[in-house]
Amino acid sequence: MHLHFIENGPALLVESGRRVLVVADLHMGIESGLERHGVHIASRSDARADRVIACIEEAQPDLLLLLGDVKHNVPVTSRQEYRELPGVLQSFRDRVPIAVAPGNHDGGIGRFLEPGELLPADGMLIDGVGYLHGHTHPAPELPGHLVVIGHHHPVVSLVDTVGCAARARPAYLYSGFEEPSGERTRLLFVPAFNEFAGGIDVGRLRESGLGPLSRCIDPNSAEVFLADGTYVGSPATLCLADGV
Repeated sequence: MHLHFIENGPALLVESGRRVLVVADLHMGIESGLERHGVHIASRSDARADRVIACIEEAQPDLLLLLGDVKHNVPVTSRQEYRELPGVLQSFRDRVPIAVAPGNHDGGIGRFLEPGELLPADGMLIDGVGYLHGHTHPAPELPGHLVVIGHHHPVVSLVDTVGCAARARPAYLYSGFEEPSGERTRLLFVPAFNEFAGGIDVGRLRESGLGPLSRCIDPNSAEVFLADGTYVGSPATLCLADGV
């Protein structure tokens, strides 16, 4: 198995049999959600889709796996999403087969998908690797494997000795734990693709309560990587900024 970090996503290419390009938390339609809170931003869906297409062209995958929260608005589907999602998804499938692991924002996403593209909400194995959004308990067949998870929007903010913090940057968090059966499950939390989605510092993922698997993170042995794959330490050893 090989993992390739695509910095311009952030996106992840998993090679384990097929080449699977993982894009998590697109949150298409986020601009209309922000507008309801008084923040007016022109739609960037076309630019966001172009970034996904650039990742497809770079990675040349056999499958594009959208790891949940393809759409943003809940519990309804916004007019922006009805207007934009069909064309965006078609632009992806014109280049590569797609699959969607539905997230907590994806109510009604099936109306935009073709038969066979929607995966179970509790995830599934593809070539021995588990994929799920992360807001639900995993399917029974996922433990004992590497499980790739979205939903948590991990970021890291590095602080120097005088307290100056760099801007929070998308990050991957890798951790493992032993199952009662003795099998070892490995978790890889991947960052959000959407540039407006915000995030939770890797040092606070375990206590975030966002999903059942976040409680399985071992802060001492977990490893944190930037979007380009640079290893930066463990949550326990990183000097993290408050209030991220």
